[in-house]
Parts: sequence; C-alpha cells; structure tokens
Amino acid sequence: MTSTELAPADVVWTTSTSTSGSSAAADPVTTEVVRHALKSAAETMKITLRRTAFSPTIYEIIDFCCSIYDDRVRLLAQADAMPAFLGTMNFCVEGAVRAVGGAGVLEPGDILVTTWAYDTGSHSQDVAVVMPVFVDGELVGYTAQKGHHTDIGAQAPYCTDTTDVYQEGMIFPGVKLFKAGKRDDDLFRTFVANSRMPKFAAGDLSAQVAAARAGARAFAEVVRKYGRETFDASVEHMFDHGEAVVRKALADLPDGRWERAWQIDGNGLTDEPVEFTVAITVSGSDIEVDVTDCAPQCPGPVNSPLPSTVSQARLAVLSLVGNGEPVNEGFLRPISLLTRPGTLLHPLPPAPIFLYGFTGLRMVEAVHAVLAQAVPGFGRASSGGDALPLMFWGGVGSEPWVIGFDHLIGQGAGPGYDGGGPLMHIAISGVRNSPAEVVEQRYPVVIERCALAPDSGGAGEFAGGLGIDCEYRLRADAASTISLEGADVPPLGVHGGAEARPNRIYVTPPGGERAAVRKVTSYPLPEGTLVRIESGGGGGYGDPAGRDPDAVRRDLEAGYITESYAREHYPHAMEA
Repeated sequence: MTSTELAPADVVWTTSTSTSGSSAAADPVTTEVVRHALKSAAETMKITLRRTAFSPTIYEIIDFCCSIYDDRVRLLAQADAMPAFLGTMNFCVEGAVRAVGGAGVLEPGDILVTTWAYDTGSHSQDVAVVMPVFVDGELVGYTAQKGHHTDIGAQAPYCTDTTDVYQEGMIFPGVKLFKAGKRDDDLFRTFVANSRMPKFAAGDLSAQVAAARAGARAFAEVVRKYGRETFDASVEHMFDHGEAVVRKALADLPDGRWERAWQIDGNGLTDEPVEFTVAITVSGSDIEVDVTDCAPQCPGPVNSPLPSTVSQARLAVLSLVGNGEPVNEGFLRPISLLTRPGTLLHPLPPAPIFLYGFTGLRMVEAVHAVLAQAVPGFGRASSGGDALPLMFWGGVGSEPWVIGFDHLIGQGAGPGYDGGGPLMHIAISGVRNSPAEVVEQRYPVVIERCALAPDSGGAGEFAGGLGIDCEYRLRADAASTISLEGADVPPLGVHGGAEARPNRIYVTPPGGERAAVRKVTSYPLPEGTLVRIESGGGGGYGDPAGRDPDAVRRDLEAGYITESYAREHYPHAMEA
C-alpha cells in the first residue's frame, strides 16, 4: 500500500515476498559479485553528489540518500548516508512515477522530481530525484535520491510553526524535469526562482541530476554484464539471504506483545505534549510495529507522513536484528507496520510535517525501549533521542547565508556494554557537521565550546554515554530556528539503570538574561548572542550497584563523571 492509497481504518503496511522461484538457480558467488556491484553503483551516486553539490548541507553534512531499485520498486542497494531515508525511497519512486502517468510513459533519459511530502515522507526541502534505467529499451529499475536543499521557499529556511504543508516550501508533485534527456527549462527556472539562495538551488538540483545519471550508468552496466536472467536470479537470491538474516534473529526472541507510551514535547505551536503508544508483536520470525494508539494529527508540523513512519519502524528493528549488513528488500520482508490514518504517525494532507524527522527519532526510541524492557538481554537503554537542530541565517539585503548544525548525543547502555558516544542519533548516523574552522571562516559564527558533558549519562551496571555542551557566538545580527525534543522526558534507563540528562538549549543575548528555548522560528539573535546546546546522555543498563568499581574509577580518572556523581550513584566503588 502506498502513501496515497489510504484506508478509512487501520492500515497494514508490509513489503513483498519473492514469487519468482528463481533464487535456487542463482550461483552464490555471482550473487555476491552482483550485490557488491550494485552497492558500488549506489556509492558512485553518493560520490558524484558530494563532489558536485553547492550546499554544505549535502557535500559536508551528508543530509541525503542514494539508492537503486528494480523495476518492481524493490530495494537493490543504497549508499551509506542518511539511515532515516531507508524506508522512504520506494515511496518516492512510486509517487513520482504514478504522478507522471505510470511506468508505461517513461522513456530513456527521463528524470523525475518530487517534493510532495506525502509521497517522499519528508519536508519539501528534501528534494527527491528519480531516474528510470533502461537496458536495450527495457525498463530494469530506477536510481533514486533525496537531498536536503538549503532553501526552497518555505516561510523560513527551517520551520517549527507551520500550520499546513503549503507553508513548508515549493511543491513539485512528481514532474519530468528531463524528458528523453532534454531538460524542461521552464520547470528548472521555476524551481530556482522559489529559493532565497538560487545559486545553491540550481547547483544542488544539477548535482542530483548528475548523480542519478552516474548511478544509472553503473546499474545498467551490471545488468548488461551478467544478462537479465542471471541478474534477476542473483537479485532473488540476495533478497532471500537478507530475509533469512532477519528471520534468524527474530526467531530467537520470545513470542509476545508488548507496548509503551511515549510523547513529543510539543507540536511547534504549543508546548502541550503529544502522546503515542508503540506496541510490538513478535510471532515466530515476524515482527509487527503497531502505532494505531496515537494522538490525532497535530495543527503544528510534528506530524510524520506514512513513508517516514514506515522508515523509522524499519530502521528501529533492523538496527537490532540486521546483523550490520547492507540492507536490501529481503531484510524488510519480516517487518510490518500498523497505522491509523489521520494521526500523528499517519497524517493526511494538508497537515504540516516540517518537523516530521524528530517525531521519527522519538518513535525509534520508543521501539527500542519496548524491546529492551520486554526481552532481557536484548536491546539497549534510551539515547538522548534528538539531534537538537540549530539553524542560523542572515545577510538579508546583501549576500544571504545559512548554516545549520545537528548535535551529538549519548547512546544508551546495553547488556554487557557501556553506552557509546557522543554520536549522532542512529536514525541520522550518517550526518556530520562542518568543521569549526570552515564554519568560522565562511560564516559570522564562532564555536566557542564543544566538549563532553561530565555526569550527563545514566548510571548503571553499564553506564550510559555522555552528551555534549556546545556554545555558538554570533558575530553579526542573525535569525535562528531551533527545534528541541526530549526536554520533558529524560532518556530512560532499563533493568534498574538510571535516567540520563535531558536535552536543553539556552539563548543569552548581549547584556541580557539566559532563556531556555524549545521550538522557535526566525528567533532574532543580535550580534554577540550566545547559544548553548546541552545534549542528552544515554540511559544506564542494570543496577548501578553492580558496576565494576574499577570501571567507576576509570570513569573518574577520565573525567567522564565527577566525584560527587560517583558517591551518589556508585557508593560501593568509592568505599572500596
């Protein structure tokens, strides 16, 4: 079921299983060569995109995804980039192809563009580009990517207070930017004209076109080299292997159904919490994520479109049972999702969705919390649960500039290991930030501090990872968008482990008082303003009384915890 084929009641979303019967005929060695060749083709797209993009959001921060699908829109390979986009790209392909009239109207050289949130699962800034791939006149599949553009005409470069999807940026509802290899210049000029930063818009969209073509050439070469019959057999074998990996891990879990309530701090318009429940059912080697017990869709932009909710469910499960392998369609077969249209996690147009991604991060945390608490020895405690995104911009009336940051958080501890970090949230783990030296050279921003935050992790037999403290000083008047989650509910510990420090953001204007800030758009920042980020730590795992005293002393010596923290949470170690 696609994102626009909505049922009046609950919707079950799953993926297809093989019916070709050709897997058994595949040579395993050839299958491995084909699998790695397809992965290489996806990485070729990634390299091309990074080397030709204009925006640091793409070439430096890696806020994009590159993937390859077969002619049945089944995932063949994806590059290592933005994990949160994992489960959305098939919706991008299906939506764009459907919008132009179906696969039957596609020609070699066509390139499609869509920014429609309910097909892409993303805010309009995440521009999706799809290219059909033909070999000897036959459609064999698609290259697909989604990349975050700096600005495409929303009410601000980043928004927390939109009330419908039309305020969130220019909508291209699935159109042919290229027809049989020829660019539609009117569409291209329209796209560029709707950006506050037209050079970036033109450059980044052209980079996406170049990446689509590079991936298509590499994909077609694989099909030609092995022939369609051998290629198809290898693909089915590849899918069956991926399915077997996940089913083997799930079969080790007890059958049962478990659930937990979770919340979003506010909807962007008010600070009233928005609640939802995640229920997990394991039956044999199948797993269902049920989010039907969910708040109605919100008037503010925290709603998560179905493609994104599908993606986060997949990501949350595969991060625990995917064996660390590159994912293809087969890995997705054992996972199903149950949603209810008209809710926070399955909104209907034109509900606003700009902050969809941070609701998705909270959903991942909820899935992990359910499984960690229900199945001893499986999963981990909660992480900081947010990216604490921070966007600065200025130069109005002169040369405009925009720079954004995501922030590292502490990771939850698990059975037998301390929490890692600080790291990006697992859903955006491919994301990086621009180096401080680059930021300070190009933008009127000084990064005065970025350091580990002692005592920010949760205590436990295995300790949660640390968050960070970062401080930014503005060297010119600017505006900012801030979006904070996880301020009201600290990262949870499990099986006796302690909670960690929650997320906080503070703004101190020159000569003024420090103010805590959550979700704000176009927040004025006079020159000299200090913005401080305090990211959350990871929850602890197990009773702190069981922690090895030597481990406590090592944490003290390294400066990860203070003496007062150790005496409060680990008195047995201080008395030893």
